[in-house]
Amino acid sequence: MMQSVRIVEMGPRDGLQNERGEVPTEIKVALIERLADAGLPAVEATAFVSPKWVPQMADHTEVLERIRRKPGVSYPVLTPNLKGFEAARAAGATEVAIFGAASEAFSQKNINCSIAESLERFRPVAHAAKASGVRVRGYVSCVLGCPYEGDVKAERVADVAAALYEMGCYEVSLGDTIGTGTPGKTKAMIEACAKRVPMEKLAGHYHDTYGQALANIYASLETGVRTFDASVAGLGGCPYAAGASGNVATEDVVYMLNGLGVRTGVDLERLVEIGRWICGVLGREPSSKVNKAFKKK
Repeated sequence: MMQSVRIVEMGPRDGLQNERGEVPTEIKVALIERLADAGLPAVEATAFVSPKWVPQMADHTEVLERIRRKPGVSYPVLTPNLKGFEAARAAGATEVAIFGAASEAFSQKNINCSIAESLERFRPVAHAAKASGVRVRGYVSCVLGCPYEGDVKAERVADVAAALYEMGCYEVSLGDTIGTGTPGKTKAMIEACAKRVPMEKLAGHYHDTYGQALANIYASLETGVRTFDASVAGLGGCPYAAGASGNVATEDVVYMLNGLGVRTGVDLERLVEIGRWICGVLGREPSSKVNKAFKKK
């Protein structure tokens, strides 16, 4: 296995976007800054989407303008269309993310268009980003299963990943949105994608609904993936996938990687403290098993 892994923190965006109660802007800003100070090299800050569809992200401009940016840390923001990109750019974004799906049904439910139509929407964003010197990261949802279609063919995932890469995405994150994937399926999916996109340009994004996220990360490590998305305290879920839990907890990922001798640059104790703090604000317990274990010490 490789000696180091890059973790992209999803908590402030993917973790908070489905919270029913409004999370104050100052809390979001503090969360982003604390995560960066804990050593995370990338913290997804917010999403420039319609407040009508994602009201929790309505303060996206204020969040991005207020955060204290740490040198060497990237703060990507979600921009599903050119309008979102332009607003993000005006707020100072230096990295954006676009997201497609490997499932036609999920694409319709999530962004109200087909996979092909979604890719066409992203082309102007990718073109404008390139012209502005802004990096673009791509996401593919439902790579290991869809709540509406069931199993998703690895070749279809590879098609979408390749389209995003060819569009100019420096990296494509492969998302098990509903958390049904297992290590064998994960390896097969990654191997199919690696035939179309260089392995070093692929990332893993695994939800832990069925308790398989860490196993899937380990399987991904064995195939050569070295970037993974995670969410502090396991925050999050998917509004279009009933029952899906949050992204794998960052604390659990760091603990496992530490045990493998893989460098992340993340301070685990500080991360645990951040997880407890944000869960206290939200009025819940962390989903992270490592966080729970530290609490019992």
